[in-house]
Amino acid sequence: MLKLFQRASARAGIKVRYSRGFNPRPGISLPLPKSTGVESDDDLLCIKVETSPQLSDIEQLKTGLSDQLPDGCQLLRVEMAKAKTSFQPCEAAYVFPVKPQCLDLALKSRIRRLLENKTLNIERRTDAKGNVRTVDVRPFLKSIEFDDKNILVKCKISSAGSIRIEEILKLLELSIQNLTAPIRRESVQYQTN
Repeated sequence: MLKLFQRASARAGIKVRYSRGFNPRPGISLPLPKSTGVESDDDLLCIKVETSPQLSDIEQLKTGLSDQLPDGCQLLRVEMAKAKTSFQPCEAAYVFPVKPQCLDLALKSRIRRLLENKTLNIERRTDAKGNVRTVDVRPFLKSIEFDDKNILVKCKISSAGSIRIEEILKLLELSIQNLTAPIRRESVQYQTN
């Protein structure tokens, strides 16, 4: 995603500010990058520009950048933030589209038991060597709800971390094969510093 917006910014003529030093990097960031294979309805992209566009130029910036994006990628809104503003994600909502035959009483019972637990310890792989550590992911699960087609999961995000998509699937005892479509991140809430 960063490469996509870096190239789109260059084609749109947006002067992105680069870091200083031996290996300058473009000032483009995603405060909460999505996992591979997860769709997103709500991504926040931060671009540091060389000159602050006047309020009248924001619409031009949005149009210029939108025109350079591929199909399926839509720029919804552009806003100017104060210099050195940082965005910290604090909550995310995910939709798991589950096959109808998997939305049974056993799954609904499993969800109830998960939410009743005070702790949910899982083994999390920490590096490429296969080292693992035990993590209590219960503090990161805000809610799990379901309707006729989907499981809706709200996750807390903090400096201590969050729960991963594959960990949610494991706790629900589901696999990718039990889904009718890709998992979708529906919304993210941020705190600004």
